[in-house]
Amino acid sequence: MPQRYFIQLSFKGTHFHGWQKQENAISIQDVLEKSLSLLLHNQIELVGAGRTDTGVHALYYIAHFDSPHEIIDKKKIIYQLNQILSFDIAVQQIIPVIASAHARFDAVSRTYEYHIVHEKEPFEKETSLLLFSKPDLALINEACKALFEYSDFTSFCKLHSDNKTNICNIREASWHYEEKKLIFTIKADRFLRNMVRAITGTMLEIGFGKISLDDFRKIIESKDRSKAGNSIPSHGLFLTGIEYPENLIIN
Repeated sequence: MPQRYFIQLSFKGTHFHGWQKQENAISIQDVLEKSLSLLLHNQIELVGAGRTDTGVHALYYIAHFDSPHEIIDKKKIIYQLNQILSFDIAVQQIIPVIASAHARFDAVSRTYEYHIVHEKEPFEKETSLLLFSKPDLALINEACKALFEYSDFTSFCKLHSDNKTNICNIREASWHYEEKKLIFTIKADRFLRNMVRAITGTMLEIGFGKISLDDFRKIIESKDRSKAGNSIPSHGLFLTGIEYPENLIIN
């Protein structure tokens, strides 16, 4: 009897063209499907929690798949997967879930972080943005508070996206320093394509005095992507958390 599973993984996105399969490009989904299919001796198809852009990383990512047979020794499969996969992808768990569980549609929240450094750091080159100047931390945290006043984030959505709605409920947003690294954390029930990078880029314009907090509100209210700041480069962005209802998991 077929059994559905969630698979938890993390990945460094530097050498991949995002999660989703595409022609003539290497994706996380494609590499992981091939490895799972090989080990389970069946054609396995994965459904991910969402797209990630080229170069974006994930400390926590969930996908689901159906296996024709129950996986008895999940630890063994995890070990074998991690032996096959490149060092840029690591599998942490394979979790049995109910047959209707969906990695994308059942997610109740997602959390992202954007990492910035202000000094040249060789080991941060592919995972943090280098900005030699420091933005005004108090100002950009004030901008975070403004996000809670709105739910339509069309101004930060990639043009020509096929979203049915641009409504998102932002639950957390803040900037803070961890040692020498500036980190922007944002949590919402859903995100639009390019949304986090566009918000981050626009907030940095506030932090560097290029636009005001009132300008920021007007940008959101305009529902016009051309009014917002540039999307910041993808290599500093991490997906760090996804939440699901507990009743999806089979104990």
